[in-house]
Amino acid sequence: MAEVRLGLQDAWVVSLGLVPLGLAFGLLMTQAGFAWWWTPIFSTVIFAGSMEFLALDLVLAGASVWTAALTTFMVNFRHIFYGLTFPRHILRPGLQTAYATYALTDEAYATYALTDEAYAVGSAAHARVKLTPPRLLTIIGFIQISWILAGIVGAVAGYVLPPDLEGLDFALTALFAGLAWDSFQSANDYSAPLIAGMLALIAAVLVPGQMVIVALLAYFAVLLARFWSPKLDSLLTWRHRR
Repeated sequence: MAEVRLGLQDAWVVSLGLVPLGLAFGLLMTQAGFAWWWTPIFSTVIFAGSMEFLALDLVLAGASVWTAALTTFMVNFRHIFYGLTFPRHILRPGLQTAYATYALTDEAYATYALTDEAYAVGSAAHARVKLTPPRLLTIIGFIQISWILAGIVGAVAGYVLPPDLEGLDFALTALFAGLAWDSFQSANDYSAPLIAGMLALIAAVLVPGQMVIVALLAYFAVLLARFWSPKLDSLLTWRHRR
């Protein structure tokens, strides 16, 4: 129980930061025509933060399975790298490690860092002290429960709010804008947003119906090329010198 309490102390700030977006997601689910109980189903089966918002749009648009799979892969590809350093090795093989893998999600609202909630909190704590399995499982479990409960509250509130309430669908856009700005401030590289914007414009002109997917794939290819070729990365990098 002492380790569980320590896990709650580690996770409560980040979990508190999840509440506003969870409320917005629940409201969107209800006002999109879903029953409130679909919200915890989405948040349990998918449980991928921003991908849940995108999944709602994909379902409403009647997207194909392949489109949904490709979009999910592109949005959550970064989790592969998170898993390389997440302290999953302290858990027992089997259910514990399987749950830790499943519960690795994104958006650390507390610090606005571009890392996973459980990854940011768990890895930081691991650097300070030796984490125990109960403490680590408490961290990731409490984060998930907070997200699901916030979504349920938002979904139930959606029944009493006006159906024509506008602006909630901007929550995901605002989230990505905040994350992008934080990433830009950390890297101070003008080439990243300029290349992304240019590719988005080209995709919008050439394939307007699949603009997001094509732009994501093109930018992903650019990132791979920059990773494999340090010379190309150095050539494209454009930082502001103070």
